[in-house]
Amino acid sequence: MDEISFDDFLKVDIRVGTVLRAEPYPEARKPAIKLWIDFGAEIGEKKSSAQITAHYQPDELIGKHVMAVVNFPPRQIGRFMSEVLVLGLPDETGEIVLIGPGQDVPIGGRLM
Repeated sequence: MDEISFDDFLKVDIRVGTVLRAEPYPEARKPAIKLWIDFGAEIGEKKSSAQITAHYQPDELIGKHVMAVVNFPPRQIGRFMSEVLVLGLPDETGEIVLIGPGQDVPIGGRLM
């Protein structure tokens, strides 16, 4: 495992947001869901494409708090521009499970 400095870690801006909208993304190479996430007044609403179809349906994601890297450059995923990287962990079969805060926290809060 490569080591990074604490200053390197501080460059990664990870925030909590609330999913406002979610839609299937059947045109993606791998099954995915398009997400529109509110990160509060400072960052606003951002979009993401996430390969999370094994554990989630779009309608059940509305209102869910998720963690995402908000300072990577946007990435074109097919015809959809993904602006943030939603974070998750693989389950025992490698399918992604989203991570989020265990308690209520202010939207847009930064991981410390």
